[in-house]
Amino acid sequence: MRILHLDSGRELRGGQWQALRLHGGLIAAGHESLLLAREGSPLLDAARERNLPCEVLRPLRVPMQSRRFDIVHAHDARSHTLGALFARVPLVVSRRVAFPVRDSAASRWKYGRADLFIAVSRFVAQQLRRAGVDEARIAVVYDGVPVPSEPARGEAILVPSTDDPQKGMDLAEKAAARAGATLQRSTNLEADLPHARALVYLSRSEGLGSGILLAMAYGCTVIASDVGGIPELIEDGVNGILVPNDVEAIAGAFRRINGELGRAARQTVAARFTEERMVKATLAAYERVLADG
Repeated sequence: MRILHLDSGRELRGGQWQALRLHGGLIAAGHESLLLAREGSPLLDAARERNLPCEVLRPLRVPMQSRRFDIVHAHDARSHTLGALFARVPLVVSRRVAFPVRDSAASRWKYGRADLFIAVSRFVAQQLRRAGVDEARIAVVYDGVPVPSEPARGEAILVPSTDDPQKGMDLAEKAAARAGATLQRSTNLEADLPHARALVYLSRSEGLGSGILLAMAYGCTVIASDVGGIPELIEDGVNGILVPNDVEAIAGAFRRINGELGRAARQTVAARFTEERMVKATLAAYERVLADG
């Protein structure tokens, strides 16, 4: 199979990591895959560092480039627009965000152009159905992350460092102060998780949370907001801790951090959320589109 990936993101966030892992996994499985990404973006740099086929995303070249492929896969909102305008083969769109689809003529046109939406969680799939997307055009494919050979060994309690007002870093810091705990801000979870024992991941809106999965893969206890698709990853008291976005509740969760939850989290990822499972499920979605075509 031949797949052309589009991603216009300026940062290397969860969606870009998934595009990169999918791209590499497809090539390893023997498929032809090419990633088009924004010039100067961390995603393009990361693909080049891994010697993965990649080029600068130039919108006006997409129509001609797409004709060489079986599928165009758009990984972010702007790429969805580019795919809707310029793809000359079936268009697959990843939908990762939890907020409702905008109700406008332009949005209805754009969402009508995709042959299939890959929703990152059942919660996101429900938002698509509410927007009028037919069930036949939705597939749920969860994120996949690598499972390290060894679990994390450290004492740090991490919180992702972000300026995004939808993320609850302010809540995490207030709750930590209330609980007498020390938080370490992380701008690179990949580098910091091996030295951690917990991750505090709070959000006011979340499609899934690939950072949560990465921490679970390392065997860290995750304290996370009970919103969006997060409860599809974490069962409170079984493989992590779910909390309302309330300072007192979050402060109390710090006392529940323990190794048993982390070990169960690591087992959950190994059983359900590996890169290999994500690649296999995405390929099945592609095959569905081509069979319908």
